[in-house]
Order: sequence, then structure tokens, then C-alpha cells
Amino acid sequence: MSARPPKPPLQERWEQRMEVPLAVASLVYLAGYAVRILADSHLPEGWLDLCLAVTLAAWAVFGVDYLVRLRLSGQGALRFVRTHLLDTVVLALPLLRPVRMVNLYYRLQGRSNAPRFSLYGRVMVYAGLSASLLGFAGALTVYRYERDAPGASILTFGDSVWWTCATLATVGYGDVVPVTPMGRLVAVGMMACGLALLGAVTGSFSSWLIQVFTREDEEEGGKRPPGGSPGA
Repeated sequence: MSARPPKPPLQERWEQRMEVPLAVASLVYLAGYAVRILADSHLPEGWLDLCLAVTLAAWAVFGVDYLVRLRLSGQGALRFVRTHLLDTVVLALPLLRPVRMVNLYYRLQGRSNAPRFSLYGRVMVYAGLSASLLGFAGALTVYRYERDAPGASILTFGDSVWWTCATLATVGYGDVVPVTPMGRLVAVGMMACGLALLGAVTGSFSSWLIQVFTREDEEEGGKRPPGGSPGA
């Protein structure tokens, strides 16, 4: 497989300039979406409409950024979609956009002289933050579609959070389950993300343990007197 061609300078500068605004727009989108779902029965209709307008405005920012990068890339639309599949999915499912904020910390840290986590630490932190953001977004979506569904067992946001934790952890107690098509679709995505994130964390932790034990064995072997055991 050939490597991805380098980005044009204009596109790279645009992406660097838009990192912070897109992170803010992601938080605004998630906050507006959460308020509309969790406070729909406690806020006046005008405030709910304002939250919807803010959410749509943040989504428009994502769309403008996508179109500008498409234009600056010099690629055709189909090729750009193939080489930026994750960005396309995030544009279609903007609730996934906050997960991209996790990359912002590492990019900003890479430009400074601050100490960075080891590879294993970065993987575990990334997986933990991603699981938290995905879990919150998934819990909101499931609660939205399940709370008023006939025969639903997820009736409160607390039920939705509990179900999300059990699903991401691949435990699946079965005490509360989604009954709507959208809820089950979200469940499939949560299961896939839970397996991927759990596998990444487990693999990184196992590799770190093996590396530590190997280093300790090498150090003990170097201290051991030649021709016999240490107690000989």
C-alpha cells in the first residue's frame, strides 16, 4: 500500500489554524445536544430553539471546514472521501466529532517542550478519553430514542449511562436493553468501539508489562556473577 501523499501547504496551515476553533465547536455541539435532550421538559421552548440553533451552527462549522479542506487538497471529491473516510463519517455523525479533540492535546504538546507520555501511556489515555466521550454521546442518543418508546427499559438518563458502561465494557448484563431501531444501531456501534478500545488498552498494557519484565531480567542478568548463581 502506497503512503498517503503529503498535504499541500495551504491545507496544512488551514488545519493547524482550525484546530482550536473546531475543538470549541465540538464542545458547543455536544453541550447544545445534551441540553436539548436532558432539559427538554424544564426549559422554555425559546431556549430549546436556541440550543438547536447553536447545535446547527456548530455543525455548519464542521461542514465549512470539510469543504475548505476538500478545496485546498486539490483532489476530486471521491478521492478525498476515500482518503479522509474518518472525517466524512464524523461530518455525517457529528456526535463523534468531540473524539477528535483528543488529538488536539498531543498536537499542541508536540509543539512545546513539555514532557510527553510514553507510547503505552498515550494509547491508554487516548482510549480512556475516547471511551468517555463516546459513552456520553451514546448515552444521550439512546436516552433520546428510548425514553418514550413502548416497552422500553431505559427510562432515565441514569439507566442509559449504566447501559452504556456495561456495553462499552463488553459485559452486557441485559437488565436494560434498547428496543428501538436507532437504539439498537447505537448499541452495535458501542459494542464495536468497546471491543476496539478494550483491545487497544489491554494490548498496550500487556506490551508494557512484557517490556518492564524483560528489562528487569536483563538488569538482573547483568548483575549476576559469571559462572554461577548470585548466592554461589
